[in-house]
Parts: sequence; C-alpha cells; structure tokens
Amino acid sequence: MTADTSQRIAFLGCGSMNESILAGLLAAGTDPAGVTATVRRSARAEELRVQHGVTVLATGDDDGANAAAARGADVVILGVKPVGIVPLAREIAAVLKPTAVVVSVAAAVSLAMIEAALSEGQAVVRSMPNTPSRLGRGVLSISAGSAATPEHLGRVRELLAAAGTVVEIPESQVDALSAVSGSGPAYAFYLAEAMAAAGVELGLDADLSALIARETVAGAGFMLAEEDADAAALRRGVTSPNGTTQSAIETFEAMGLPSIIASGARAATSRAAEITRELAAPASS
Repeated sequence: MTADTSQRIAFLGCGSMNESILAGLLAAGTDPAGVTATVRRSARAEELRVQHGVTVLATGDDDGANAAAARGADVVILGVKPVGIVPLAREIAAVLKPTAVVVSVAAAVSLAMIEAALSEGQAVVRSMPNTPSRLGRGVLSISAGSAATPEHLGRVRELLAAAGTVVEIPESQVDALSAVSGSGPAYAFYLAEAMAAAGVELGLDADLSALIARETVAGAGFMLAEEDADAAALRRGVTSPNGTTQSAIETFEAMGLPSIIASGARAATSRAAEITRELAAPASS
C-alpha cells in the first residue's frame, strides 16, 4: 500500500518498534523530507539519518528536540519506553497542533493516562505494532481515544497500513492482542531455536540445523501469509495419516503444547496489566 506522502510525521523516540514502523512507511513511499525523528544520542541520530534519510534530532544535544519535532506535525508517534510516555506527552502538549493526532505504540500505557497529559480534546490513538512492521509484514492494532474521530482513525490506519495489517480493536483487548501478535514473533523465533536444538540432538551439524530451522519457520510464515490461508488446514496438509509428522503432532499434544502456549499468552497479558497499574500508581498517589 502506498503511504500518504503529504503528512508531516514525528517519531519521538526511535527504538526497535518505532524504527520498524518508520522503515515500513519509507519503503511504502513516504517522503523522508516530511519525517522528523528524535533519539537520545547524537551518534544514533547520525546512524538513522544515513540509513533512512530523515531529519533526526538528538535530545542529548538539545532539550527542546522533542518539542521541535512535534511542532507542526500532523501525526506524532510516541515510541519511548512505557515509563517515559506520559512525561513525553506533557513535554509536547503545548506545541501540538489542535488537529494533530498523537499515536502511542507503548505497551501498558492507557489512553486515559496519555489524554490526561495532553490538552483537552487532543486526539489520541493507541497502537500495538510488532517488529515485522519493518518488513511491511507487521500486525498493528489501533484503538481510539475519547477525542479521536473516524477521520483521525482513518488517518492513522492509512499511515500504519504501509507497515502491515491494521486491525481496529477496543482498548480493553490490547493486552490480549499484544500477547499474540506483539510477543508472537518471539514465540516463532523460540520455536526456530528449539527446532535447531532438536536437529543437533538428532545428529545434525549445528550450523546446518540452525539454517534449516530458520528457513523452515520463515517458509511456513510465507504460506500463512497467502490470502485465505488457514493454519489448521495447512497443518493437516503436511500431516499424513500415520506418518512421521502425525507422530510429532500427537507428541506435542500429549505433552500439552497448546495449553503451554495459552498459559504463556495469559502470563504476557497479566504482566501487561501489572505494568499498567505500576505506571498509573505515581499519577494517583
């Protein structure tokens, strides 16, 4: 999908998630001249300038870098660590255009917490992306704040669509989505690690086993990405009756792999809720 090249976009903080979105947008045709990013260190700023061709300001060199980047922007994406989101929102509140939409990609920081730090009526959208966004294959949720209109949501949806599949959900479902798509790439990488280790145990060379595990997981991902792909149907297609794959799948089920994955997702969801309470506590004390 081609991105809207007319908007001015500010990325405040450019860690792995914000850089993933930035890379996806630029790959989709967003004009680098309309993008400004901020980071802490000047060396990191230079790295991003060279790699992406965008304007990058270092807060370590200029205390007003975040405000300068946000001033006049149509979309401001907050990409610092969760503990820094509310202070950052307070820092830029006075310079935001009334028509600007603020997008948070931080886990555990609620819309209400961000809105309380901004001017009344400022549009806020909460997004939960994942790291494949840098390849244009991400999953990015959007949830509307109290002042966000359908036009605001549409603007953010169009912008984020350059980085992958955008789904609109109520904020109450963000933690559950994050447990599947936000943490999910780590689950897939963990699976590849386990497959590679199993190959070594069976006598394969370590480098060879790592290669075939990596390429197998990546190839399966491409098959899942095809239109109308169904994971269960694809699994059944590989699982011949009474064959080797069926033996492996039956072992996984007997050892409780589905419940293990569900338990992990529940743990991720619970931890997100705990972090939200921890972040909200100072504001209420």
